[in-house]
Amino acid sequence: MNERAPLRVVVCGTNFGRFYAEAVLAHPGYTLAAILSRGSAASRAYARGLGVPCYTEVDRLPGDIDAACVVVGSSISGGEGTALAKALIRRGIHVLQEHPVHLDELTECLKLARRHGVQYRLNTHYPHVEPVRAFIRAARRLTARQKPLFLDAATPVHLMHPMVDILGRALGSLRPWRFTGPLALPEEVGTQPFRLLQGVLGGVALTVRVHHQLDPADRDNHALHWHRVSLGTEGGVLTLADTHGPLLWSPRLHVNRDDDRRFVLDGPGTGDLDLTTTSVAGGTGTFREVFSRLWPRAVGRALDELRAAVTDGEDVLRAAQYDLTVCRIWSDLAARLGPPEIVRPPAPRPLPVGEVFPARSVPAGGAGPIPGSGSPSGPPLAGTEAALAYTPSAEFFDLVATGHTAGASAPAVARALAGTDLSYGPVLDIGAGTGLLTEAVARARPDAEILACEPAVGMRAVLTSRVFSDPYLRPRVTITADAAPELELPDRVSAVLLCGVLGHLDAGQRRRLWERLLPRLSPKGVVIVELMGMESPLVLPEARMATARAGHHRYEWWFSGAPDRDDPATMRLHTTWRVYRDEEDVPLRLVHDSYRWIPFGLRQVAEESGLRLRPLPTRPGAPPLAELTR
Repeated sequence: MNERAPLRVVVCGTNFGRFYAEAVLAHPGYTLAAILSRGSAASRAYARGLGVPCYTEVDRLPGDIDAACVVVGSSISGGEGTALAKALIRRGIHVLQEHPVHLDELTECLKLARRHGVQYRLNTHYPHVEPVRAFIRAARRLTARQKPLFLDAATPVHLMHPMVDILGRALGSLRPWRFTGPLALPEEVGTQPFRLLQGVLGGVALTVRVHHQLDPADRDNHALHWHRVSLGTEGGVLTLADTHGPLLWSPRLHVNRDDDRRFVLDGPGTGDLDLTTTSVAGGTGTFREVFSRLWPRAVGRALDELRAAVTDGEDVLRAAQYDLTVCRIWSDLAARLGPPEIVRPPAPRPLPVGEVFPARSVPAGGAGPIPGSGSPSGPPLAGTEAALAYTPSAEFFDLVATGHTAGASAPAVARALAGTDLSYGPVLDIGAGTGLLTEAVARARPDAEILACEPAVGMRAVLTSRVFSDPYLRPRVTITADAAPELELPDRVSAVLLCGVLGHLDAGQRRRLWERLLPRLSPKGVVIVELMGMESPLVLPEARMATARAGHHRYEWWFSGAPDRDDPATMRLHTTWRVYRDEEDVPLRLVHDSYRWIPFGLRQVAEESGLRLRPLPTRPGAPPLAELTR
């Protein structure tokens, strides 16, 4: 095989196999050559959509196939995956087979692959998922510094095989290992979803809790949770909260005592009391992101391991000794547990976080308001809503707003104010944010005095820093923490900027604002309004809106929205900032923001204010912008 030529890959199976196909299409070094399936209409349509042929027999595959991904259940799952893998090996095709596979079948496939001079790998998948990889890396760093004292692991029964692999990689060893259990329960306790085993893995004390119930027709959808692992040392506990993140670090609680056995809380030797009780490393995403990003990338890493083995010409049986040990340990655990309880429960009702944390509060150590939270009782005050909403993500605001301001709103506003007499009173910038537009107006009109009002603490901090650090702005810009509609107003105003503000106010609040503004506005004054491009509530699926870089960090801005459940005339808009290091898949930080927005158009603004509307030209796709005059 040419080391630089793409591997031509056939994917066998189109259920979980779709993630393999997506990985082959997206990952460099591979070409999707075909789909192999039983030939159902769905599989044929899927292959057609990918632009590749669909075959139903191994013997009909073309001769230029390099590798196959067998994503069909093995005999242990009642499928023909292992027989299919063997047929492909006999054709001289390298094979990556999805778990689980019985120990005897794994041994047979390895021996057959050695005999035919090809590579065979068993893919337990989840150790390649980025949050799990991050846990494994952190565990190896931790155990290099301190001796591991215990492991506590929980898993659904059908993911027990990859759990053993995760633990082995985290410890760097599987031996010695031995187990006892499961723990017997008195009959009066009744049926329990979990079974408990204890033992030793890699010489470390291990407790395993297994969700020992299974719906044979739908395994994943009825697992109570996925992998959860805690690794403890004398210094603290490292936890993988879920297969898909985040990671937690909880340092050991230890307080010195005085001669009377009382805690010493002050003075020398109390520095450890300043440690954060639990720190969150990495973040979480949506299930949609798991399917579209995390899983295909994990498959890509497994393919890279197969390719490396092909390139290096490894002895397939010798290289698989670790995999065989993982399989033996899994078999031991499965034998001790016995067959799982067969259940066929109804479809569960997953709850969004807003139903568990309905308040717009910030959990201890959290990054911001909980996304998806509902409206508080009664209509929120505009100032309170804005102050809560924009502060968590204020540090990121300029990453996307700078380009929009410079390329769209600032030039249009500068043109609109070019002929306006600003001697009547200050320019009033309501909801000034971080001051991007404030600065643009000040530079376009050196004669302008500006009153910048911003209720959100984080945004106002950036605004204040921008003004104080610029000797051109400092004498001319006054900053207040006022929020519409009850902000303190000067007696006379030359112009008003309402950019990204009015949708935060309900009809009564907007009426109150106009009643207070218009008597103070110069007869020749101008009001400039910018709205979002939505005139009625709609669903906005989560989408990545922007990416920016600084040093080793990559910043992604994701945005979504939907009608508010408590008030269908309004929307809840959700912003998430993800901060990554270089090209890693697990975010270092995850910052959520959520706020209410009432969608309407510029025509309604004109009707409510009684002013004459003139749309301002700006770049295509930018939010609607207009000037209003008497």
